[in-house]
Amino acid sequence: MASLDPPSTLKPTQVAVAMIEHGVAKHRTRADVVFFKSVAAGVMLSFGGLLSEIVSGGSGGISASNPGLVKFFGGAVFPVGLIMIVLQGQELLTSNMMIYPMACLKGAVPWWGLPYNWIIVTFGNLCGSLFFASVLTKYTGIISTAPYNEYAVTFAMHKAAEPEWHEIFLRGIGCNWLVCVAVWQAAGARDTISKIVAIWVPIMIFVTCGYDHVVANMFSVPLGILFGADLTVAEYIRKSLIASYLGNIVGALLVGLPALYFYAPDYKPAGALREAEEGEIFNGESGPGVARSSSERSVQDKRGATVYEMEDKRTQ
Repeated sequence: MASLDPPSTLKPTQVAVAMIEHGVAKHRTRADVVFFKSVAAGVMLSFGGLLSEIVSGGSGGISASNPGLVKFFGGAVFPVGLIMIVLQGQELLTSNMMIYPMACLKGAVPWWGLPYNWIIVTFGNLCGSLFFASVLTKYTGIISTAPYNEYAVTFAMHKAAEPEWHEIFLRGIGCNWLVCVAVWQAAGARDTISKIVAIWVPIMIFVTCGYDHVVANMFSVPLGILFGADLTVAEYIRKSLIASYLGNIVGALLVGLPALYFYAPDYKPAGALREAEEGEIFNGESGPGVARSSSERSVQDKRGATVYEMEDKRTQ
């Protein structure tokens, strides 16, 4: 007898449609809510960044003989930041770099919403990261002694001073390719444990390999500057921030664009753009700053049926 329980993992077509509709939800959320959710995301990611630096910086003895093992340890604990962001529904720039273009390309949200959202989320993530680096790390004194403060300086120099601009750009591509794979996999998982595992594996890989995440660097590089790294703010912006930002965009598109081509080539927003402009939302979410009309349930049911029809056609 066949089980009536829903599958533990959504099909790729369902995930692709969910990403598009998630972009509509983001577009309809008030700017102040988006900003403060972005601040929270910057703090959450910085928790993971700080834990990673403590583990890596405090493993000097192991690093001398097994440097790769220390990199793995740091990469293994860093994902807690993104896990908290996803489970809380906060706003992270690097995932929005995938979600928003997908929604725009399918006509679900207007193109002007993309830079509008990215600018708000960028400054929100930056504020959260700088707050955590200064108030909750530097001024609390929790890593103000060797070897942790020395490692913070070394790590900042390794991220923003030593590599060439093109190297940081290319590292940004690899980073957000993996981050967006993690977000995609988490969106396809139904239960919490599955989401955690789906996030942990790709994030562990990018941190262990040393790729560059623009928001993670918003914490680690300023932290190193606060502890005396030979690096100016202008140098950080010119070399690290801009290069990793652009690289992260490319990495996100390498996940989002093929997903549209593979899994949602015939997707039609069915008035989503008009509804987005008029303040309606059909993704089934509710919360601060998100409007929802009384007619949305029937619209969502029809869209859900369309998703299954698309999947059936592609699997026949």
